[in-house]
Amino acid sequence: MDRMTEIRRLLKLSPQEVRRQAGRHLVVCDDIESLHQMLAEDIAGEIQKNNDKGEQTRLILPVGPTGQYPILAGIINSKGISLSNCWFFFMDEYCDENNRAVGKEHPLSFKGEAERLFFSRLDDSGELRSEQVIFPDENNIENLAGLIDSIGGIDTCYGGIGIHGHVAFNEPEHGVKDTHPRLVTLNDFTVTINAVRSDVGGNLECFPRSAYTLGMSQILDAGRIRLYCRNGCEFDWANAVLRLALFGEPGDDYPVTHIRDCDYTIITDENTLSQPENLL
Repeated sequence: MDRMTEIRRLLKLSPQEVRRQAGRHLVVCDDIESLHQMLAEDIAGEIQKNNDKGEQTRLILPVGPTGQYPILAGIINSKGISLSNCWFFFMDEYCDENNRAVGKEHPLSFKGEAERLFFSRLDDSGELRSEQVIFPDENNIENLAGLIDSIGGIDTCYGGIGIHGHVAFNEPEHGVKDTHPRLVTLNDFTVTINAVRSDVGGNLECFPRSAYTLGMSQILDAGRIRLYCRNGCEFDWANAVLRLALFGEPGDDYPVTHIRDCDYTIITDENTLSQPENLL
């Protein structure tokens, strides 16, 4: 079945049919706030569980969604959860025109956003070892796959899903399933939707066109994959890719479809689960 036919079929499914067919692979929250709360609680719970067992916590984390991070900081502070045994590998970071990762002072910097929404809110951020918080950049990109292997792999990959099915910035490309950390070029779909949602006035000309990203290999090799798919704005941009992520035939044109053989759950809200008003 070609993608056009497939997506037409999937968008005709009622929310109830999507829930039934997806089974345990789908969790539906009432709204975006509930989704952020669940994500924060899931991350905190995993860290606490591993701390109780005296084990490391090795996570891939997104900056998008971001609403979970103030909540997560509050849970960590209120429960006194130690982060000293955590490894946080953030998914990606934008680059400038010279292929250098943007600094955290840049308005689109994922590192800067994580600092504002999460790290700066922790009561005892000193427990979190700076060398165990990694954003991909030009200095570490060649070593990230080996580092992840050396600490025993990733326990859970938490992330979002892009409009064209990217996870991290793994855009559609031949062989994307087997990719490793690298410099990537962002496609026009990603640049456009991100420019619309980033308070830059739709500035396509100056929007970053490249980024450093973890590879699909690191994501797919994680013990668990938990993807949070939501519109998060007035536009219903994620309704189609949610259904493709759940049911789409695996293919490089929508990288998220390669999760089929993994332990995966997709978490969404009622708005994103709904059918679009106009079916094409």
